[in-house]
Amino acid sequence: MKFGDLAARFSDTTENQRKAIFSTLFITGNKLQTLFDNHIPKVSLKQFMLLSIVRQSKEPLTFTQLGHSLGCSRQNIKKLADVLEKKGFITIQQSPLDTRAMCICPTEKVNSYFQNEFLEYQEELKYLFEVYTEEEIETLFTLLSRLYAGIENLEKRILEDEDRSHL
Repeated sequence: MKFGDLAARFSDTTENQRKAIFSTLFITGNKLQTLFDNHIPKVSLKQFMLLSIVRQSKEPLTFTQLGHSLGCSRQNIKKLADVLEKKGFITIQQSPLDTRAMCICPTEKVNSYFQNEFLEYQEELKYLFEVYTEEEIETLFTLLSRLYAGIENLEKRILEDEDRSHL
């Protein structure tokens, strides 16, 4: 089903629009992952996102902290980290704050990758957003920030429901 068909079919009520938005977010994520994974060498999109967070962090982050940031499990972070360590992008070390936790630390190869190889792909990312005006980008940014707040709200609700079911 093309997006235009989806939009037309689900535009009649707020409830249907919610369903279409949810579906669109899922499909969009899959499309971006497929495009990125098939086009960018050396790392997958998930590996790239992990490297981006690790690179931007001021201190080493644990698998649990990174899982929370990326919206996935500690185990998924561990799998991604193992591959990235074998590729020489990171090292896995014991946390200086918690001897039971492991941290991911970037190697110089990460900076080199972002400064050299990934630069050309950053230019290509502009194509993703060239269909928007500056005002639309600002609106999209605001709405996606609100969506993130909605996700946190849903997470809180699910945890509360789980706590009540254990009583």
